[in-house]
Amino acid sequence: MQFLRNFSLKEYNSFGIDVKAHRFVSVSSIDELKSVLRNNYAEDLFILGGGSNMLLTGDLRKTVVHIGLKGKKIISESENEVIIEVAAGENWHELVLWTLEQGFGGLENLSLIPGNVGTAPIQNIGAYGVELKDHFVSCEALNIQTLEEKEFNLEACEFDYRNSVFKNQLKGQFIITSVQFRLTKKEHQLRTDYGAIQAELESAGIEKPGIRDISDAVIRIRQSKLPNPKELGNSGSFFKNPVIDLESYQELVHKFPEMPSYQVSETEVKVPAGWLIDQAGMKGYREGDAGVHQRQALVLVNYGSATGEEILQLSKMIQEKIRARFGIELEAEVNII
Repeated sequence: MQFLRNFSLKEYNSFGIDVKAHRFVSVSSIDELKSVLRNNYAEDLFILGGGSNMLLTGDLRKTVVHIGLKGKKIISESENEVIIEVAAGENWHELVLWTLEQGFGGLENLSLIPGNVGTAPIQNIGAYGVELKDHFVSCEALNIQTLEEKEFNLEACEFDYRNSVFKNQLKGQFIITSVQFRLTKKEHQLRTDYGAIQAELESAGIEKPGIRDISDAVIRIRQSKLPNPKELGNSGSFFKNPVIDLESYQELVHKFPEMPSYQVSETEVKVPAGWLIDQAGMKGYREGDAGVHQRQALVLVNYGSATGEEILQLSKMIQEKIRARFGIELEAEVNII
């Protein structure tokens, strides 16, 4: 464990923003993490996971603590179910592939989501009709002030759409060190009715898909729409899909009959943010090296040397255009730092 000064974070954030950390240290065990917190309690600390859900807008005059905890293990299993525990520093997509190799079902729709396991509950990541909370059992977290370890069950996490207690009441108070998931060993509940999964399976000639078929379909769909962060800096979906009341939606659909939607309750409707941005003429827009992806308007990209501030200003321009055209407030899914 070594502290490094003026350390570039370009390789530690998926946007590829070249900013520096005043000090940087990567921890590979809970004891190391506790030691860093105990000995640097007076420092302004920044906890870094996979770096996939943030936009760095300037150098961090802080001590950056990178969570590099690794490990996967089976906690318990029955004839049809298994509970696994995964350390926070494990890559999310690599975890999904590992569960498929074991024949465990549940996470296949969440294939190819960037980031690490420890930050997944904070965001309650989701895709193609599945959210992390659907298979979440609990997580272990370390209190940054007291260094006490605490378990949070499903109810305690207060999961909501791309939201959790760790983004609200407990923001900045805990570091998630491991997560437990409940998965199936057989009789998998396949979810193919969201997005283009069923069409992708049909085009591949698959009539009776398994969990790996679902994962492969999701990967193909995502790769056709979303750029690889290693090739083109991005953080996936930059904005949340806005949820509006049914009355507002009915007024909008009179003006924009083609507006797609997903009903989330008797009184609320979710509208695809990507469609709104596309309709506002922003898909493919570029200013310098900050741009909107050509195939997926929901993704903001760094074409090479864009600063975080330039991407932030682009996001604000998009929000203003959507507000003016549709009267809808777009909320960033990415954490602005």
